[in-house]
Amino acid sequence: MQQPLANTSRSANDAVRILGLDPGLRHTGWGLIESKGQGLRYIASGVINPSVKEESLALRLAELFEKLKDVVKTCAADEAVVEEVFVNKNPGSTLKLGMARGVVLLVPAHLEVPVFEYTANQVKKSVVGAGHADKNQVMFVVRRLLPTAPVDMKPDAADALAAALCHAHHRLMNSYSSILTQSA
Repeated sequence: MQQPLANTSRSANDAVRILGLDPGLRHTGWGLIESKGQGLRYIASGVINPSVKEESLALRLAELFEKLKDVVKTCAADEAVVEEVFVNKNPGSTLKLGMARGVVLLVPAHLEVPVFEYTANQVKKSVVGAGHADKNQVMFVVRRLLPTAPVDMKPDAADALAAALCHAHHRLMNSYSSILTQSA
């Protein structure tokens, strides 16, 4: 279920720049799209790679914060979307990933960009049609929906674009639902 951390007053028919974010301590993917009604347009994407040489977790998180802040400011997004973290077998890795996710949630919120969250299954189901799709399937569909996206796109950037596409889809469906509710 969509979990907005901030409300937005824009309708689905307004052009909205959506920044998708795929959190990671080693690779944080980001992807920016524009959504207007049913129209989608690829704008930019990339991956933030904090220095793995840095032994201090605090310094790696600080580097992620600074680099992501630059991305969010440059993108001038109207809304941001962050994929929720799944729990893996190693609790230490899950905890570190959660810390990186905290930074990814904090940066756009700090810059007053509304932040929304979706589970990985919601993103995959919304974009691919199956909640347990693999990374190759996600990348294939993202490239089909956003044909101007780079052919050599990294999987983390594709996941971030998928999160943005999921949010665009949910915005549109929520808009239709509110229209139907108002007319009833």
